[in-house]
Amino acid sequence: MSPAPSGKPVHVRLYEKDGATYGVGMPIIAYLSASITSAKDFDAATQVTVNGAPVEGAWYFQKSTIYAGYPIEAHYRPAEFWPAHAEVAMNLDTKGKSGGAGLVYDNSLTLDMKTGPANVGKVDGKTLRMVVTSDGKQVFDFPVSLGKASTPTFNGTKVVMEKKAVEHMVGDGYDEQVPWSVRVTNSGEYVHSASWNGGNIGQRSTSHGCTNLTEANAKAYFNFAQVGDPITYTDTGGPTMPTWDGYGDWNVPWNTWQAGGAVPAN
Repeated sequence: MSPAPSGKPVHVRLYEKDGATYGVGMPIIAYLSASITSAKDFDAATQVTVNGAPVEGAWYFQKSTIYAGYPIEAHYRPAEFWPAHAEVAMNLDTKGKSGGAGLVYDNSLTLDMKTGPANVGKVDGKTLRMVVTSDGKQVFDFPVSLGKASTPTFNGTKVVMEKKAVEHMVGDGYDEQVPWSVRVTNSGEYVHSASWNGGNIGQRSTSHGCTNLTEANAKAYFNFAQVGDPITYTDTGGPTMPTWDGYGDWNVPWNTWQAGGAVPAN
């Protein structure tokens, strides 16, 4: 019988809250208090079920600055979006397991969360339309203005991170209190009301990278959107959203995801 691992304690905390409901694109997010060098025990300690049935998923590790003292962020997702209206349960039995040489986890965690309706957005940079479906039925078809050539909107799948009825946005040449703001990247992309850009919405892309909507449409989307709802952008003229810039998880091919990222699965 091999001896129990010993060494510097590694603490794990979760972003999600028990009993909360998220969109179908929401990864399970864990933060680790040390830069682990092996993901083997962490992976083996993870059990996830959807409506009671085991699901095949994987962790992807990256450096993080979200919480002081938690340098590693791990995201767990299945190969495809979660099912809608589901019960998702995770048992993370890490306490006493190894995070690599000289590192041992000091806690275990469980999570019971839910998914809401499958609210899925698609934004087309050619047609300048944002089409949103909920459980497969179209609910919105809005004109948009995206990022101009010098500040293009990212392509790829983004996930709603947070919502604010009024967001203070400051940048090169602007300082605005922006209503009905739905954040989709850390670096400052939002879906939001842009009454000042009304003449361009649906006609041309002139923003600093955000998705501009009319005030009425922005309010409607704000009231509808859930944290965790995915929105896929195509033909924006910009690069693909980086994985670390929010919840860019779905832009990583599944085979690459399963390899583990910054802490290779082994």
